[in-house]
Amino acid sequence: MERDELAAWLRLTLSSGVGNEAARKLLVAFGLPAKVFEQSSSTLQQVVSARQATALRAEPAELAPLLEQTWAWLQDTGVGGARRQIVVLGDANYPQSLLNIEDPPLMLYLLGGGEFVSNQAVAPVNKGQAATTSIVNKLALSLANSIAVVGSRNPTPQGAANARQFAKALGLAGLTVVSGLALGVDGAAHEGALDSLAPGSDRLATVAVVGTGLDRVYPKRHLALAHRIAQNGLLISEYPLGTPPLPANFPKRNRLIAGLAQATLVIEAALKSGSLITARLSAEQGKDVFAIPGSIHSTQARGCHALIKQGAKLVESAQDVLEEMKIDSGLAPDLDSIAVDACSAGATGSLGTQTALLDAIGFDPVGLDALQARCGLDTAGLQAQLMTLELDGLLVRLPGGLFQRMSRG
Repeated sequence: MERDELAAWLRLTLSSGVGNEAARKLLVAFGLPAKVFEQSSSTLQQVVSARQATALRAEPAELAPLLEQTWAWLQDTGVGGARRQIVVLGDANYPQSLLNIEDPPLMLYLLGGGEFVSNQAVAPVNKGQAATTSIVNKLALSLANSIAVVGSRNPTPQGAANARQFAKALGLAGLTVVSGLALGVDGAAHEGALDSLAPGSDRLATVAVVGTGLDRVYPKRHLALAHRIAQNGLLISEYPLGTPPLPANFPKRNRLIAGLAQATLVIEAALKSGSLITARLSAEQGKDVFAIPGSIHSTQARGCHALIKQGAKLVESAQDVLEEMKIDSGLAPDLDSIAVDACSAGATGSLGTQTALLDAIGFDPVGLDALQARCGLDTAGLQAQLMTLELDGLLVRLPGGLFQRMSRG
Protein backbone atom coordinates (compact mmCIF):
# COMPACT_ATOMS: atom_id res chain seq x y z
CA MET A 1 0.00 0.00 0.00
CA GLU A 2 1.33 3.42 -0.97
CA ARG A 3 1.47 6.23 1.56
CA ASP A 4 -1.16 8.36 -0.22
CA GLU A 5 -3.53 5.43 -0.41
CA LEU A 6 -3.02 4.72 3.30
CA ALA A 7 -3.72 8.39 4.09
CA ALA A 8 -7.03 8.26 2.24
CA TRP A 9 -8.17 5.10 4.03
CA LEU A 10 -7.20 6.48 7.43
CA ARG A 11 -9.03 9.73 6.67
CA LEU A 12 -12.19 7.80 5.80
CA THR A 13 -12.08 5.89 9.08
CA LEU A 14 -11.40 9.09 11.06
CA SER A 15 -14.15 11.21 9.51
CA SER A 16 -16.52 12.17 12.31
CA GLY A 17 -19.90 10.45 12.20
CA VAL A 18 -18.98 8.31 9.19
CA GLY A 19 -19.15 4.71 10.34
CA ASN A 20 -18.49 1.52 8.46
CA GLU A 21 -21.95 1.36 6.92
CA ALA A 22 -21.80 4.88 5.45
CA ALA A 23 -18.20 4.32 4.35
CA ARG A 24 -19.20 1.18 2.45
CA LYS A 25 -21.94 3.11 0.66
CA LEU A 26 -19.40 5.76 -0.34
CA LEU A 27 -16.99 3.13 -1.64
CA VAL A 28 -19.72 1.51 -3.72
CA ALA A 29 -20.72 4.89 -5.17
CA PHE A 30 -17.32 6.42 -5.86
CA GLY A 31 -14.65 3.73 -5.63
CA LEU A 32 -11.47 4.17 -3.59
CA PRO A 33 -11.41 6.62 -0.67
CA ALA A 34 -9.30 9.10 -2.65
CA LYS A 35 -12.21 9.40 -5.11
CA VAL A 36 -14.63 9.98 -2.25
CA PHE A 37 -12.70 13.05 -1.15
CA GLU A 38 -12.75 14.49 -4.65
CA GLN A 39 -16.54 14.80 -4.57
CA SER A 40 -18.43 17.98 -3.84
CA SER A 41 -20.62 18.27 -0.76
CA SER A 42 -23.77 18.10 -2.87
CA THR A 43 -22.60 14.94 -4.58
CA LEU A 44 -21.71 13.31 -1.28
CA GLN A 45 -25.16 14.16 0.07
CA GLN A 46 -26.66 11.88 -2.54
CA VAL A 47 -25.14 9.01 -0.57
CA VAL A 48 -24.76 10.22 3.02
CA SER A 49 -26.28 12.87 5.27
CA ALA A 50 -25.38 16.56 5.09
CA ARG A 51 -23.55 16.29 8.41
CA GLN A 52 -21.49 13.35 7.18
CA ALA A 53 -20.75 15.15 3.91
CA THR A 54 -19.44 18.15 5.84
CA ALA A 55 -17.21 15.89 7.93
CA LEU A 56 -15.82 14.23 4.80
CA ARG A 57 -14.85 17.58 3.31
CA ALA A 58 -12.69 18.52 6.32
CA GLU A 59 -9.41 16.73 6.99
CA PRO A 60 -9.36 15.38 10.57
CA ALA A 61 -6.74 17.00 12.78
CA GLU A 62 -5.51 13.60 13.97
CA LEU A 63 -4.88 12.31 10.45
CA ALA A 64 -1.30 13.59 10.01
CA PRO A 65 0.12 12.14 13.25
CA LEU A 66 -1.74 8.85 12.78
CA LEU A 67 -0.44 8.56 9.21
CA GLU A 68 3.14 9.10 10.40
CA GLN A 69 2.71 6.56 13.19
CA THR A 70 1.09 3.95 10.94
CA TRP A 71 3.58 4.36 8.11
CA ALA A 72 6.50 4.01 10.53
CA TRP A 73 4.86 0.92 12.04
CA LEU A 74 4.55 -0.70 8.63
CA GLN A 75 8.23 -0.13 7.89
CA ASP A 76 9.41 -1.52 11.24
CA THR A 77 10.24 -5.22 11.22
CA GLY A 78 9.64 -5.37 14.98
CA VAL A 79 10.72 -8.09 17.38
CA GLY A 80 11.84 -11.20 15.52
CA GLY A 81 10.97 -9.74 12.12
CA ALA A 82 7.22 -10.37 12.41
CA ARG A 83 5.50 -9.16 9.27
CA ARG A 84 3.25 -6.08 9.43
CA GLN A 85 0.49 -5.46 6.94
CA ILE A 86 -2.75 -3.61 6.36
CA VAL A 87 -5.47 -4.95 4.10
CA VAL A 88 -8.56 -2.98 3.15
CA LEU A 89 -12.13 -3.80 2.19
CA GLY A 90 -12.42 -4.51 -1.50
CA ASP A 91 -8.82 -5.65 -1.82
CA ALA A 92 -8.33 -9.09 -3.36
CA ASN A 93 -6.25 -9.91 -0.29
CA TYR A 94 -9.10 -9.21 2.16
CA PRO A 95 -10.17 -12.43 3.95
CA GLN A 96 -13.21 -13.78 2.18
CA SER A 97 -14.77 -15.18 5.33
CA LEU A 98 -15.21 -11.68 6.75
CA LEU A 99 -17.18 -10.50 3.73
CA ASN A 100 -20.11 -12.60 4.95
CA ILE A 101 -20.34 -11.10 8.44
CA GLU A 102 -22.37 -8.15 9.58
CA ASP A 103 -20.35 -4.92 9.45
CA PRO A 104 -17.05 -6.11 7.89
CA PRO A 105 -14.15 -3.81 8.90
CA LEU A 106 -12.84 -1.23 6.44
CA MET A 107 -9.24 -1.93 7.45
CA LEU A 108 -7.44 -4.85 9.07
CA TYR A 109 -4.06 -4.51 10.74
CA LEU A 110 -1.97 -7.69 10.75
CA LEU A 111 1.10 -8.63 12.75
CA GLY A 112 2.79 -11.99 12.54
CA GLY A 113 3.60 -14.91 10.31
CA GLY A 114 0.47 -14.86 8.19
CA GLU A 115 -0.08 -12.92 5.00
CA PHE A 116 -3.18 -12.29 2.94
CA VAL A 117 -2.43 -12.78 -0.75
CA SER A 118 -4.80 -13.60 -3.55
CA ASN A 119 -4.78 -17.04 -5.13
CA GLN A 120 -2.58 -17.41 -8.18
CA ALA A 121 -2.09 -20.32 -10.54
CA VAL A 122 1.21 -22.09 -10.17
CA ALA A 123 3.16 -23.03 -13.26
CA PRO A 124 4.73 -26.50 -13.36
CA VAL A 125 8.31 -26.59 -12.14
CA ASN A 126 9.35 -29.29 -14.59
CA LYS A 127 8.05 -30.02 -18.05
CA GLY A 128 5.29 -32.60 -17.87
CA GLN A 129 4.69 -31.99 -14.16
CA ALA A 130 1.11 -31.18 -13.23
CA ALA A 131 0.52 -27.65 -11.99
CA THR A 132 -0.71 -27.31 -8.45
CA THR A 133 -4.14 -25.78 -8.05
CA SER A 134 -3.16 -22.54 -6.39
CA ILE A 135 -0.80 -20.74 -4.11
CA VAL A 136 -2.49 -19.59 -0.92
CA ASN A 137 -0.84 -17.96 2.04
CA LYS A 138 -0.58 -19.58 5.43
CA LEU A 139 -3.50 -17.63 6.79
CA ALA A 140 -5.88 -18.60 4.01
CA LEU A 141 -4.90 -22.24 4.46
CA SER A 142 -5.29 -21.94 8.22
CA LEU A 143 -8.72 -20.34 8.07
CA ALA A 144 -9.94 -23.19 5.88
CA ASN A 145 -9.31 -25.45 8.89
CA SER A 146 -9.87 -23.30 11.93
CA ILE A 147 -11.89 -23.19 15.12
CA ALA A 148 -12.60 -20.43 17.61
CA VAL A 149 -11.94 -21.45 21.21
CA VAL A 150 -13.49 -19.01 23.66
CA GLY A 151 -14.71 -18.87 27.23
CA SER A 152 -14.59 -17.22 30.61
CA ARG A 153 -11.96 -14.71 31.69
CA ASN A 154 -12.17 -16.33 35.12
CA PRO A 155 -12.34 -20.06 34.40
CA THR A 156 -12.09 -22.83 36.93
CA PRO A 157 -8.72 -24.61 37.00
CA GLN A 158 -10.33 -27.49 35.12
CA GLY A 159 -11.71 -25.05 32.53
CA ALA A 160 -8.31 -23.49 31.95
CA ALA A 161 -6.76 -26.93 31.63
CA ASN A 162 -9.48 -28.02 29.21
CA ALA A 163 -8.88 -24.96 27.05
CA ARG A 164 -5.17 -25.62 26.76
CA GLN A 165 -5.56 -29.37 26.21
CA PHE A 166 -8.35 -29.08 23.64
CA ALA A 167 -6.46 -26.36 21.74
CA LYS A 168 -3.30 -28.45 21.70
CA ALA A 169 -5.15 -31.54 20.51
CA LEU A 170 -6.99 -29.60 17.81
CA GLY A 171 -3.72 -28.00 16.78
CA LEU A 172 -2.05 -31.39 16.45
CA ALA A 173 -4.92 -32.35 14.18
CA GLY A 174 -4.05 -29.41 11.92
CA LEU A 175 -6.60 -26.84 13.05
CA THR A 176 -5.73 -23.20 13.64
CA VAL A 177 -7.13 -21.87 16.91
CA VAL A 178 -8.78 -18.44 16.77
CA SER A 179 -9.36 -16.55 20.01
CA GLY A 180 -9.23 -13.10 21.58
CA LEU A 181 -6.04 -12.91 23.72
CA ALA A 182 -8.14 -12.22 26.83
CA LEU A 183 -7.34 -13.61 30.25
CA GLY A 184 -8.56 -17.06 31.13
CA VAL A 185 -9.77 -19.42 28.41
CA ASP A 186 -8.54 -17.25 25.51
CA GLY A 187 -4.97 -17.16 26.78
CA ALA A 188 -4.97 -20.87 27.63
CA ALA A 189 -6.28 -21.67 24.13
CA HIS A 190 -3.52 -19.67 22.46
CA GLU A 191 -0.94 -21.39 24.68
CA GLY A 192 -2.29 -24.83 23.82
CA ALA A 193 -2.26 -24.07 20.11
CA LEU A 194 1.36 -22.94 20.34
CA ASP A 195 2.17 -26.12 22.29
CA SER A 196 0.99 -28.13 19.28
CA LEU A 197 3.72 -26.81 16.98
CA ALA A 198 6.54 -29.15 16.10
CA PRO A 199 10.07 -27.66 16.25
CA GLY A 200 10.79 -25.76 13.05
CA SER A 201 7.17 -25.79 11.90
CA ASP A 202 5.97 -22.75 9.97
CA ARG A 203 2.31 -23.65 10.43
CA LEU A 204 0.08 -20.79 11.59
CA ALA A 205 -0.86 -22.15 15.00
CA THR A 206 -3.20 -19.49 16.27
CA VAL A 207 -4.89 -16.21 15.37
CA ALA A 208 -5.57 -13.59 18.06
CA VAL A 209 -8.22 -10.98 17.31
CA VAL A 210 -7.58 -8.07 19.67
CA GLY A 211 -9.62 -5.06 20.78
CA THR A 212 -6.79 -2.51 20.75
CA GLY A 213 -4.34 -1.11 18.26
CA LEU A 214 -1.58 -3.58 17.41
CA ASP A 215 1.02 -1.33 19.02
CA ARG A 216 -0.50 -2.24 22.38
CA VAL A 217 -1.01 -5.51 24.24
CA TYR A 218 -3.98 -5.98 26.52
CA PRO A 219 -3.92 -7.41 29.08
CA LYS A 220 -0.30 -6.51 29.79
CA ARG A 221 0.41 -9.88 31.37
CA HIS A 222 -0.04 -11.39 27.90
CA LEU A 223 2.87 -9.43 26.44
CA ALA A 224 5.11 -12.50 26.18
CA LEU A 225 2.23 -14.55 24.76
CA ALA A 226 1.54 -11.87 22.13
CA HIS A 227 5.21 -12.00 21.07
CA ARG A 228 4.98 -15.79 20.71
CA ILE A 229 1.84 -15.45 18.62
CA ALA A 230 3.56 -12.89 16.39
CA GLN A 231 6.27 -15.46 15.67
CA ASN A 232 4.06 -18.52 15.20
CA GLY A 233 0.64 -17.10 14.44
CA LEU A 234 -1.08 -13.83 13.69
CA LEU A 235 -2.50 -10.88 15.59
CA ILE A 236 -5.38 -9.04 13.92
CA SER A 237 -7.09 -5.76 14.77
CA GLU A 238 -9.59 -3.50 13.06
CA TYR A 239 -8.57 -0.59 15.28
CA PRO A 240 -6.00 2.10 14.41
CA LEU A 241 -2.67 2.18 16.18
CA GLY A 242 -2.87 3.82 19.57
CA THR A 243 -6.41 2.58 20.27
CA PRO A 244 -6.62 1.83 24.02
CA PRO A 245 -8.55 -1.11 25.53
CA LEU A 246 -12.01 0.50 25.42
CA PRO A 247 -14.73 -1.77 26.89
CA ALA A 248 -17.00 -1.47 23.84
CA ASN A 249 -14.31 -2.80 21.49
CA PHE A 250 -14.15 -6.29 22.93
CA PRO A 251 -17.74 -7.46 22.34
CA LYS A 252 -17.50 -5.87 18.88
CA ARG A 253 -14.39 -7.83 17.92
CA ASN A 254 -16.22 -11.10 18.66
CA ARG A 255 -17.88 -10.87 15.24
CA LEU A 256 -14.41 -11.18 13.70
CA ILE A 257 -13.53 -14.21 15.83
CA ALA A 258 -16.74 -15.93 14.71
CA GLY A 259 -16.27 -14.81 11.12
CA LEU A 260 -12.69 -16.01 10.73
CA ALA A 261 -13.24 -19.47 12.21
CA GLN A 262 -15.15 -22.36 10.70
CA ALA A 263 -16.66 -23.39 14.06
CA THR A 264 -16.72 -22.22 17.67
CA LEU A 265 -15.94 -24.17 20.85
CA VAL A 266 -17.05 -22.67 24.19
CA ILE A 267 -15.12 -24.06 27.15
CA GLU A 268 -16.73 -22.28 30.10
CA ALA A 269 -19.05 -19.27 30.17
CA ALA A 270 -21.48 -17.60 32.51
CA LEU A 271 -24.95 -16.77 31.22
CA LYS A 272 -23.90 -13.19 30.55
CA SER A 273 -20.68 -13.71 28.66
CA GLY A 274 -19.03 -12.33 25.55
CA SER A 275 -18.33 -15.93 24.56
CA LEU A 276 -22.04 -16.45 24.03
CA ILE A 277 -22.01 -13.53 21.60
CA THR A 278 -19.32 -15.30 19.58
CA ALA A 279 -21.29 -18.54 19.69
CA ARG A 280 -24.50 -16.82 18.58
CA LEU A 281 -22.77 -15.08 15.68
CA SER A 282 -21.16 -18.34 14.62
CA ALA A 283 -24.54 -20.11 14.65
CA GLU A 284 -26.13 -17.27 12.66
CA GLN A 285 -23.45 -17.79 10.02
CA GLY A 286 -24.44 -21.46 9.78
CA LYS A 287 -21.33 -22.73 11.52
CA ASP A 288 -21.02 -25.46 14.14
CA VAL A 289 -21.07 -24.46 17.80
CA PHE A 290 -19.61 -26.84 20.38
CA ALA A 291 -19.85 -26.61 24.17
CA ILE A 292 -18.25 -28.55 26.99
CA PRO A 293 -20.69 -29.39 29.80
CA GLY A 294 -19.82 -28.79 33.43
CA SER A 295 -21.18 -29.15 36.91
CA ILE A 296 -24.73 -27.96 37.55
CA HIS A 297 -23.31 -26.20 40.62
CA SER A 298 -20.86 -24.06 38.66
CA THR A 299 -21.93 -20.65 37.35
CA GLN A 300 -19.19 -20.97 34.73
CA ALA A 301 -21.00 -23.96 33.22
CA ARG A 302 -24.40 -22.32 32.83
CA GLY A 303 -23.55 -20.56 29.58
CA CYS A 304 -22.42 -23.83 28.00
CA HIS A 305 -25.53 -25.61 29.26
CA ALA A 306 -27.71 -22.88 27.76
CA LEU A 307 -25.93 -23.29 24.42
CA ILE A 308 -26.47 -27.05 24.50
CA LYS A 309 -30.17 -26.51 25.18
CA GLN A 310 -30.26 -24.21 22.14
CA GLY A 311 -28.70 -26.82 19.88
CA ALA A 312 -24.94 -26.55 20.39
CA LYS A 313 -23.17 -29.90 20.18
CA LEU A 314 -22.06 -31.33 23.50
CA VAL A 315 -18.44 -32.46 23.33
CA GLU A 316 -16.31 -34.34 25.80
CA SER A 317 -13.08 -34.65 23.82
CA ALA A 318 -11.23 -33.06 20.94
CA GLN A 319 -12.07 -36.14 18.90
CA ASP A 320 -15.77 -35.26 19.23
CA VAL A 321 -15.02 -31.91 17.61
CA LEU A 322 -12.94 -33.43 14.82
CA GLU A 323 -15.65 -35.96 14.00
CA GLU A 324 -18.34 -33.28 13.80
CA MET A 325 -16.10 -31.15 11.57
CA LYS A 326 -15.38 -34.27 9.47
CA ILE A 327 -11.64 -33.96 9.98
CA ASP A 328 -9.95 -37.36 9.79
CA SER A 329 -6.86 -37.22 11.95
CA GLY A 330 -5.17 -39.58 14.36
CA LEU A 331 -3.11 -36.79 15.87
CA ALA A 332 -5.52 -35.69 18.57
CA PRO A 333 -4.56 -37.22 21.92
CA ASP A 334 -7.04 -38.91 24.22
CA LEU A 335 -7.79 -36.17 26.71
CA ASP A 336 -8.98 -38.68 29.27
CA SER A 337 -5.41 -39.95 29.56
CA ILE A 338 -3.96 -36.53 30.35
CA ALA A 339 -3.66 -35.77 34.03
CA VAL A 340 -4.97 -32.33 34.88
CA ASP A 341 -2.92 -30.32 37.33
CA ALA A 342 -5.77 -28.10 38.40
CA CYS A 343 -3.76 -26.16 40.95
CA SER A 344 -1.17 -25.06 38.38
CA ALA A 345 -3.80 -24.61 35.67
CA GLY A 346 -5.25 -21.50 37.16
CA ALA A 347 -5.70 -21.56 40.90
CA THR A 348 -4.81 -18.30 42.56
CA GLY A 349 -2.91 -17.93 45.80
CA SER A 350 -0.82 -20.51 47.60
CA LEU A 351 -1.86 -24.13 48.01
CA GLY A 352 -2.26 -23.49 51.71
CA THR A 353 -5.28 -21.22 51.15
CA GLN A 354 -8.88 -22.34 51.14
CA THR A 355 -9.50 -20.62 47.82
CA ALA A 356 -6.74 -22.52 46.03
CA LEU A 357 -7.88 -25.88 47.34
CA LEU A 358 -11.53 -25.18 46.54
CA ASP A 359 -10.52 -24.17 43.03
CA ALA A 360 -8.62 -27.43 42.68
CA ILE A 361 -11.62 -29.43 43.87
CA GLY A 362 -13.91 -27.79 41.35
CA PHE A 363 -17.62 -28.50 41.52
CA ASP A 364 -17.77 -32.22 40.86
CA PRO A 365 -17.14 -35.07 43.32
CA VAL A 366 -13.47 -35.95 43.53
CA GLY A 367 -11.48 -38.63 45.33
CA LEU A 368 -8.53 -38.04 47.63
CA ASP A 369 -6.01 -39.62 45.24
CA ALA A 370 -7.17 -37.54 42.28
CA LEU A 371 -7.13 -34.35 44.34
CA GLN A 372 -3.67 -35.12 45.65
CA ALA A 373 -2.45 -35.66 42.08
CA ARG A 374 -3.81 -32.24 41.13
CA CYS A 375 -2.20 -30.38 43.99
CA GLY A 376 0.88 -32.35 44.94
CA LEU A 377 0.20 -31.97 48.66
CA ASP A 378 1.22 -34.70 51.08
CA THR A 379 -1.63 -36.87 52.38
CA ALA A 380 -1.59 -35.53 55.94
CA GLY A 381 -1.55 -31.90 54.87
CA LEU A 382 -4.32 -32.39 52.32
CA GLN A 383 -6.55 -34.24 54.78
CA ALA A 384 -6.07 -31.48 57.35
CA GLN A 385 -7.13 -28.82 54.86
CA LEU A 386 -10.11 -30.89 53.75
CA MET A 387 -11.21 -31.22 57.37
CA THR A 388 -11.02 -27.44 57.80
CA LEU A 389 -13.14 -26.88 54.70
CA GLU A 390 -15.66 -29.44 55.95
CA LEU A 391 -15.93 -27.78 59.36
CA ASP A 392 -16.44 -24.42 57.65
CA GLY A 393 -19.33 -25.84 55.67
CA LEU A 394 -17.54 -25.45 52.34
CA LEU A 395 -17.09 -29.15 51.66
CA VAL A 396 -19.06 -32.35 52.16
CA ARG A 397 -17.87 -35.96 52.29
CA LEU A 398 -19.76 -38.33 50.04
CA PRO A 399 -19.98 -42.14 50.10
CA GLY A 400 -17.06 -43.89 48.46
CA GLY A 401 -14.42 -41.53 49.84
CA LEU A 402 -15.41 -38.64 47.59
CA PHE A 403 -15.47 -34.92 48.40
CA GLN A 404 -17.68 -32.27 46.88
CA ARG A 405 -17.60 -28.52 47.15
CA MET A 406 -20.78 -27.00 48.58
CA SER A 407 -22.47 -24.32 46.52
CA ARG A 408 -23.67 -21.24 48.38
CA GLY A 409 -25.41 -19.79 45.33
